[in-house]
Amino acid sequence: MARQPQDPSTSKEKPSDERELIRELAILLDETNLTEIEIERAGLRLRVARNISIAAAAPVAYQPAPAAVAAPATAAPAPAAASADIAKHPGMVPSPMVGTAYLASEPGAKPFVEVGSKVKVGDTLLIIEAMKTMNQIPSTRAGTVTQILVEDGQPVEYGEPLVIIE
Repeated sequence: MARQPQDPSTSKEKPSDERELIRELAILLDETNLTEIEIERAGLRLRVARNISIAAAAPVAYQPAPAAVAAPATAAPAPAAASADIAKHPGMVPSPMVGTAYLASEPGAKPFVEVGSKVKVGDTLLIIEAMKTMNQIPSTRAGTVTQILVEDGQPVEYGEPLVIIE
């Protein structure tokens, strides 16, 4: 957390207001799975960040390993009716942000999960790179991964289905 008032004479917020704002931003970080938020208001700039470490950060020029055989779960795009069903599936894990999805921590490494993998709440399913920051996407429930709906290196949108866990 960094506090950098641009001009102390223009800051109109009281310390208790600042603490409340920091609390609200921290709650927003948890709710959205973001790693940092920065705002500027009334001449006061606040940045709230959480530390997330990844064993090995992916290089800037990330090149996905060539796939020998495509998995049946990612072979073809689903028809519109099937994708509507996927979006309503109770075990669907949506993307919490816009970015690029990576199934492993680095090129050539073993994927975090595969179809048939057993996961617990909090296990890393994949990584989404957003603004040069690698964000681990945790499992929201325990179960078995039945579908992986994205490919390694694929751009993803906010709310896009990533994985199905049953």
